[in-house]
Amino acid sequence: MSIHEECGVFGVFSSAQTNVSDLVYYGLYALQHRGQEACGIVVNDDGLFYSHKDIGLVGEVFGGSKLRDFPKGNMAVGHVRYGTTGGSSRKNCQPIEVNHQKGKMAIAHNGNLSNAYELRNKLELTGAIFHTTSDTETIAYIITKERLNAPSIEEAVSRSMNILCGAYSLVVMSPAKMIACRDPYGFRPLCYGKISDGTYVIASESCALSAVGAEFIRDLLPGEILVFSKSGIESRKEHCSTKTKKTCIFEYIYFARPDSKIDGVSVHKARKKAGHILAECHPVDADVVIGVPDSGLDAALGFSEKSGIPYGIGLIKNKYIGRTFISPGQETRVDQVKIKLSAVEETVSGKRVVLVDDSIVRGTTSGRIVKLLRDAGAKEIHMRISAPPFLHPCYYGTDIDSEEHLIACKYTIPEITEMIGADSLGYLPKEKLGDLIESTDYCSACFDGEYPTPVMTNIPKNKFEQKISEAK
Repeated sequence: MSIHEECGVFGVFSSAQTNVSDLVYYGLYALQHRGQEACGIVVNDDGLFYSHKDIGLVGEVFGGSKLRDFPKGNMAVGHVRYGTTGGSSRKNCQPIEVNHQKGKMAIAHNGNLSNAYELRNKLELTGAIFHTTSDTETIAYIITKERLNAPSIEEAVSRSMNILCGAYSLVVMSPAKMIACRDPYGFRPLCYGKISDGTYVIASESCALSAVGAEFIRDLLPGEILVFSKSGIESRKEHCSTKTKKTCIFEYIYFARPDSKIDGVSVHKARKKAGHILAECHPVDADVVIGVPDSGLDAALGFSEKSGIPYGIGLIKNKYIGRTFISPGQETRVDQVKIKLSAVEETVSGKRVVLVDDSIVRGTTSGRIVKLLRDAGAKEIHMRISAPPFLHPCYYGTDIDSEEHLIACKYTIPEITEMIGADSLGYLPKEKLGDLIESTDYCSACFDGEYPTPVMTNIPKNKFEQKISEAK
């Protein structure tokens, strides 16, 4: 089992015909860290939709003439995927496209519904036929169903939000409008910016706005619906403040790029703060502090600042290898670890090393990294983790579906320390999570089991992709 993040979404609305596919392409490149399994783009050319999506990285899927084959348009929506509901296949690539009597629709989704199985069952009993195993198709069905009696697509989206439960940041494209919405809890980030008069972009993270030269305007509020049309931008807030905000705290610890800001909080600053806390709560005599690339580097810098122990580059990452955390399958994941990192002997040989990483899931990767440093001559290795121990499944977009796979559920910290081969181990205290963002408005259910919504704990995430022998 691996842990994965869910997806990244990107949308462009322009009042004039332009190469919107190029903008989405570069936006998705900036969001590639959020999903490396598949990607897709749908372009709207005066109401006609043109799409291409496939398994692979952005540069692979849109290599050759694929990007040039898109026509100019005034809208486009794109998606990078790691699926937390639904398996790795082309049929689950997004954006999902729908044709119905009220017009076309394309939808890109970041997050995970906690009531997807219940909704899908109800829809199937009314005759709905599903072509994918992704919960995004369930969202598409709900919106389409509501559209039949709603006066507008944005009203259909609003009515759907009364039915959907869980995490969803959406970009929805109709023939004439682009709609962005964020669930009432604000589990997943979503923001928008402006390139020029009449050209706006929507993205999962602010770093993607910078990548296309867009000026950041603001994050969407939890529950907000933004409608982009030739009439301008309309903000609908009927779902705002209906729930307590619960942004995923792991966005700040691991998922997001450090140059992004989420709800006004710098990801880089939050990670450095985690390092400060680790240095205060788990001090150690050492010669050098190093971080595991990439999301452990900021926390390592913070640990160094607070402790006064020099910061060093102790691990080098092969930049052509993706994030192992987002790689499907344990066998593939182990193979990637073998070639992804190498130790800098000059930094660690003969030294007492503080090794900072963002998490320990099974302990496999951590043990491998510790061995790398031992082989490079490290005298002592003191591991510090910028998150609390994973103890519970996540139902909102992080692919933690079973406690039996989590090392912290089975072993004590001294036992884990021995298993990974470290000299000591310290986690970020759970009660300090709010200090990272100076707020208590976050979800930490994977650490404490306090779920903001009702969850179906007895339904496996691969329910619709099990072999007959696996089904219960």
